[in-house]
Amino acid sequence: MPTLVSKPTAMKTLRLFFLSLFSCFILKIQAQENKTLDSILQAYQKQPNDTTKVFLGNLLCKELTYTSPQEAYRYANEMVSISKELDYKQGMAMGNYALGLYFRNRHQIDSAEYSFKKSLQFYTENNDIRGAMSNNTQLADLNIQKTDYVQAMSYLDQNIELYDNRAFLPNVKKSDFKYIGSTYHTISTVYYNKGLLQLSLKHQLRALKLYKKYAEEIYVADALNGLGTLESDLGNTAQAIRYYEQALKIYQKLGDVNFTCLTLENLGNSLKTLGRHTEAFDSYFKALKISKENKYSLSEATIHNGLGRNYLAVDDTKNALKHFEQSLQLFKEMKYPAAIQYTYSGFGEFYYKTNDPESSVFYFTKGIVIADSTQSIKSALHLYKKRSESFQEIGKYKEGLDDYMMYSALKDSVFNETKSQQIEELRIIYDTEKKEQEIALLEQKAEISNLQKLLLRLGLGLSLFIFGLGYYALRQKMKRNKLEKEHVDAQLAFKKKELTTQALLLAKKNETLESLKQKAEEIKSAKDKKGISQLVNTINFDLQDDNNWENFARYFEEVHRDFNTTIKSKFPDVSSNELRLMALLKMNLSTKEIANILNISHEGVRKAYYRLRKKLGLTPDESLRDFVITL
Repeated sequence: MPTLVSKPTAMKTLRLFFLSLFSCFILKIQAQENKTLDSILQAYQKQPNDTTKVFLGNLLCKELTYTSPQEAYRYANEMVSISKELDYKQGMAMGNYALGLYFRNRHQIDSAEYSFKKSLQFYTENNDIRGAMSNNTQLADLNIQKTDYVQAMSYLDQNIELYDNRAFLPNVKKSDFKYIGSTYHTISTVYYNKGLLQLSLKHQLRALKLYKKYAEEIYVADALNGLGTLESDLGNTAQAIRYYEQALKIYQKLGDVNFTCLTLENLGNSLKTLGRHTEAFDSYFKALKISKENKYSLSEATIHNGLGRNYLAVDDTKNALKHFEQSLQLFKEMKYPAAIQYTYSGFGEFYYKTNDPESSVFYFTKGIVIADSTQSIKSALHLYKKRSESFQEIGKYKEGLDDYMMYSALKDSVFNETKSQQIEELRIIYDTEKKEQEIALLEQKAEISNLQKLLLRLGLGLSLFIFGLGYYALRQKMKRNKLEKEHVDAQLAFKKKELTTQALLLAKKNETLESLKQKAEEIKSAKDKKGISQLVNTINFDLQDDNNWENFARYFEEVHRDFNTTIKSKFPDVSSNELRLMALLKMNLSTKEIANILNISHEGVRKAYYRLRKKLGLTPDESLRDFVITL
């Protein structure tokens, strides 16, 4: 995040003075029970275009964003327009934030991202920590929707860094971190989407604790909703329903239509899972009404999909088909329709149930294409199994067997992924606990610093000076010890980093060359056919070039000595290409990285896994990756 700076000017000082007076005025209004939304609206309409009107507009947006979104959108635009005329940065920050919320709730990701980034810029220039942190959280949420978890965590880490160092920030107020719970709530979402459920649960519980300590009831509902999703994924459906119902009561009481809609959909999914189909219909249709009224297109699409599955469960195929078709149409109109794979899966199950296995194969195939492109292994697992059953129904036994083999390979992959996620969880938990210890030490040092200042004021300057010298010497010694340890650790990690670098370079090279090759093939019909053919031949030659692989192999041997010799002695039938595959598995690289390095498709890698398992004599219950890593 850009450095928060303060640029005091005479105009800004004057504005701050009037804003302070206005803040007192607003607090007085809020303290009076008979002052409602109508009174704020009347004041807004009478107020000339000044900073006071912008603040009144912001209050209206906060009241209306989730209850009357179109009205909130109108006031947000007016805030931005007035603030531009006044060159009022705080107003620009607030107005763009309100616009970002409007676009986010309608799944217009690009527009939302633009508005939140503009808001972040103005809040940063005004040294407004709370405003900047709110925008970081919203931008992280947008990146989660785009499955860019690295970028999402970079925004959230900025918030955590500010919160952890709050004792050392100048002019910081407790209210600046009123909504810090939202950061932990969003981190929980990232970990949930990555399958790290233990970490997700930990951060969601921390979010709930912080919400209860700092924020309003609405944020407590957010945490309860998140806990419901976690419990549902863990198979604790009854507990999930209890959390959803608690959250729903709060959302409905406060008039939050957006999250009322989302929670009703979550509740419908859980009720359907327990076979309580009548109650599920009630929740789904309430959610559908809200999503249509407020144009929540993503929610509407997923709700139709849930309704289709619920109708299919009660054998009402006519209504099931109608809702699947509506879901498909809405997904196709969106810019990021990755969730459309679940509707394709619904169509496949519908046609399988209505004795049309050929149509079932068609839709399962469309779902598989998206699941493979988005690396949704668990979705692909389900789709391959279902398509295998459909192939068998139409007598295509070879295709059915191939899909079942792919299902088995994916099952092994999911098992390995789960183990990798558990290992990653342990590592992150260790790093987090270590960081928390460091933060506690920093806070303790801050307390010591405050004590030192007190002693100085009491005239114990000499004692403080002597203590300071000793403390400085101790810190210098600690720094030296730390540097020495870091140097040793760096030497130990150097060879492994070289090996990883070579692997990534190799993968990137093959990926780039393959892209160039495809581009050349596309323009092959151009006039210079000979030149294009030469380009393709050159790329083909470069793709087969073993120099990069030789560098990789040399570093690999330095890190994992005698690995190749051991493999050859124990498994003489393993080919050179399979030896390469085992080396990459030994490094615990992902299937995508292995595919790029070996210049083959994801399906090709999975088939290679299957053949290698047979040569190594592994049973279906044994993990290929774990077996190779332990060699």
